[in-house]
Amino acid sequence: MIQLDEYKNQSANLSSMLKEAGQSLGIESMQEELKTLKEQMEQEGFWDDIESANKVTRKIRPLEQSIKEYESLTSALEDFDTLLMLEEEEGSGEFEEEIVETSHDLEERIMEFRLSALLNGEYDQNNAILSLHAGAGGTEAQDWTSMLYRMYQRWAERRRYKVKVLDFLDGEEAGVKSVTLLIEGLNAYGFLRSEKGVHRLVRISPFDANARRHTSFASVDVIPELDEDDDFEINWDEVRIDTYRSSGAGGQHVNKTDSAVRMTHIPTGIVVTCQNERSQIQNREQCTMMLKSKLADLKEQQRLADLAEIKGELKKIEWGSQIRSYVFQPYTMVKDHRTNAETGNITAVMDGDIDMFINAYLIKSK
Repeated sequence: MIQLDEYKNQSANLSSMLKEAGQSLGIESMQEELKTLKEQMEQEGFWDDIESANKVTRKIRPLEQSIKEYESLTSALEDFDTLLMLEEEEGSGEFEEEIVETSHDLEERIMEFRLSALLNGEYDQNNAILSLHAGAGGTEAQDWTSMLYRMYQRWAERRRYKVKVLDFLDGEEAGVKSVTLLIEGLNAYGFLRSEKGVHRLVRISPFDANARRHTSFASVDVIPELDEDDDFEINWDEVRIDTYRSSGAGGQHVNKTDSAVRMTHIPTGIVVTCQNERSQIQNREQCTMMLKSKLADLKEQQRLADLAEIKGELKKIEWGSQIRSYVFQPYTMVKDHRTNAETGNITAVMDGDIDMFINAYLIKSK
């Protein structure tokens, strides 16, 4: 038999958490902004300027989503309190199972909503461009990079985000040398920015005939995808553009036409490549988007700290610079060295269950 007082206290705590998250997000201000934007849409001639109209409609979606979830949670908490009252009045135990299930669901949803309130950076709501690069460790590191590639794909699937491969370079014997992904979904960058850094693997190598334990490294870089209307211009006089034949899987055009594109921003040394689209024009468009995003990200980083400090954070992909360790042998553990969040369920982590690490980082960096 459940203790109703415990669930009453839980309901009160959840209600307080939801109210705090709503205040942090500025729900009332969001409602006013949404009202103003919808009034603009109703004005005569609104759709005459398509570019301006698209800017307005892009702003509306995240506002509507946050407000809808807040109102839905508020209503769900009221229903939960009603359920508790019915059980208290009748005392039959008829609603006990529903109370337990509802409390668990509400706690998960409100915790998720509370975390979304922490995503208040300029680009947190944007899509994310995530790049993986194999580091020290040869074939081992390339295999490790392919494992991380799968992990982030599964994480995105769990959140119903879309994943698009922009660039892919196979490993020499196995695995992946590098891969760049566009992950599309609300707050994708806000969540994934916590993953930027070096990831370390310790395991018995499947490529070692003597079954020795190996340590491998891979780096993760994350930048926001900029919207088309973001005011950031590229000086094309500072960019070198090369075309070459694609090297990965990609259909009939691979290795037959110079469709792959590489752009190098000479002043910063930033290089972006794309070879997974069918035409050079499409690859060029994707490269432009990535370069624009990387340069905008660098500009933001420079605003927060001087360039020397930023370069100090871009550590080498090797021992001692990792943000997270994944240990397969002699025991199983995944530990984030910034927050000390850890778990022994490494199978779940490699299957995309990394929210505990993301959430711990967001809470700590608040």
